[in-house]
Amino acid sequence: MPQLHVHHGAVRRALKADGWTVTHDPYTLAIGSQNVFVDLGAERMIAAMRGSERIAVEVKSFIGRSSVADLEQALGQYLLSRVLLTRQEPERTLFLAVPLSAYDGVLSSALGNVVVEEYDVRLLVVDVDNVRIERWRK
Repeated sequence: MPQLHVHHGAVRRALKADGWTVTHDPYTLAIGSQNVFVDLGAERMIAAMRGSERIAVEVKSFIGRSSVADLEQALGQYLLSRVLLTRQEPERTLFLAVPLSAYDGVLSSALGNVVVEEYDVRLLVVDVDNVRIERWRK
């Protein structure tokens, strides 16, 4: 099993508070003899006639020495997970969950803006201190 990120619990609780049901912890994507783990899988009812919305969430804490190195690592894992998820469960949308401090920092910088736009990164910004979702970038 993968090691949990520092903000894993806060993201899980914020999703629940926002009306999501966590269905996988972790969400496993198998390819050949290898497994790739996305931190969380979740769903919520949209409306009785429309069914449910399903997501997978890759949690990144951005607490390393270098925010650029953290961004590189997060982007790599996000893209790997997105490729596999698109092939195995294309109706599930992948999000990169980040703390508000990372969003206000490296992800709002010129570098962060270019990366998020170029790679179409879907963000889930979480206020980890108050355990609530601040914004979705879909």
